[in-house]
Amino acid sequence: MRYASITDRLARLGSEKWAVHVEARRRKGKGVPIIELTIGEPDLPPHERLIAEATRSMTAGRHRYSNGRGEPTVVDALVRKYARRRPGVTAENVLCFPGTQTALFAVMLGLVETGDAVLVGDPFYATYEGVVRATGADMVPVPLRPEKGFHMQAEDLERVLTPQCRVLLLNTPHNPTGAVLTAEEIAAIGEVCRRHDLWIVSDEVYEELILEGRFASPFDMPALAERTIACSSISKSHAAPGFRSGWAIGPAELCSRLLSVSETMLFGQQPFIADMTAYALDNPVDTSEIMRRSYRRRVDIILAALSGAPELVPFPPEAGMFIVVDVSGTGMSGEDFARALLDEEEVAVMPGSSFGAGGNNFVRLSLTVPDDRIEEACRRMAALAARSGRRKVRRA
Repeated sequence: MRYASITDRLARLGSEKWAVHVEARRRKGKGVPIIELTIGEPDLPPHERLIAEATRSMTAGRHRYSNGRGEPTVVDALVRKYARRRPGVTAENVLCFPGTQTALFAVMLGLVETGDAVLVGDPFYATYEGVVRATGADMVPVPLRPEKGFHMQAEDLERVLTPQCRVLLLNTPHNPTGAVLTAEEIAAIGEVCRRHDLWIVSDEVYEELILEGRFASPFDMPALAERTIACSSISKSHAAPGFRSGWAIGPAELCSRLLSVSETMLFGQQPFIADMTAYALDNPVDTSEIMRRSYRRRVDIILAALSGAPELVPFPPEAGMFIVVDVSGTGMSGEDFARALLDEEEVAVMPGSSFGAGGNNFVRLSLTVPDDRIEEACRRMAALAARSGRRKVRRA
């Protein structure tokens, strides 16, 4: 039988990137006591007031068909949120989706196609390559250098630009490294985009989880307003990944053109989830502050636990719910280290290769597990690193 070429373009860009995680879950299902530090799923539930609002809305009958742009309740709440950042935002600038992933997919479908290229910082979030390749476009990696704190540099962006580039997919705060670009860095990057007439798709899902520094966005800069689309959701900020509620905010003409794309994919968000999202946006809860405190504390635990393992070099994140660790001092790649860690120490981490070539020397640890499990996992990582050091000495 014949298949569409998209199935070839996306081959090995889906669950294969999560192979270590999938294997860890399989072993856990058989009773192996794996310490799982793979995925970024908050370790606390959505606030009880959000659950109550979703329940109230369902009970009130808000479970019928919606419209393509989004329920008025959440569209209005998003207008209020983003108009505080940049005056002049209206409902025509808003499109609602079931999560940031769907928003990015729809936006990319509307901006690029075969023959085009999309610039992406490398390392990058594991699904970005699939989002780009699904359209037929090529991905152009922009190196994010460890010595620069994984902050994208305007000169690095300009250096890899090709005539086919149409979009910069920007992620700040960044997954997997936790880097937070400054307003000055974004302005310099934006100037490159302006000169080369690039769209900027800004994934801002970790906006509320800043640990160090301040959030900045190209969306907030008037000079970049006509070329920026901000995508986000309540998955991370409100510990509500299962509710699948996200959005894209951008120029009115873009949103008008994308509306038919969105309506072809799915026709509207669930109204009760929209109502809960509107409540979350309009009524601050302490979920993100609780997470920030937990993640700061766990970063400190990791730094202390790995301080006696010279083969392992952690990079403290400025935001988000992950930390990356350079494991090249063990003589292993991130992939080999992650596999050995699972097999020998029953700890599951994400190999950096899942996030592009720029992550080959790294593993990513989730900060969303209890403190004692984080500390124990790091003890086991250090033990594996020490054994690898002794193996290198014997081979020498």
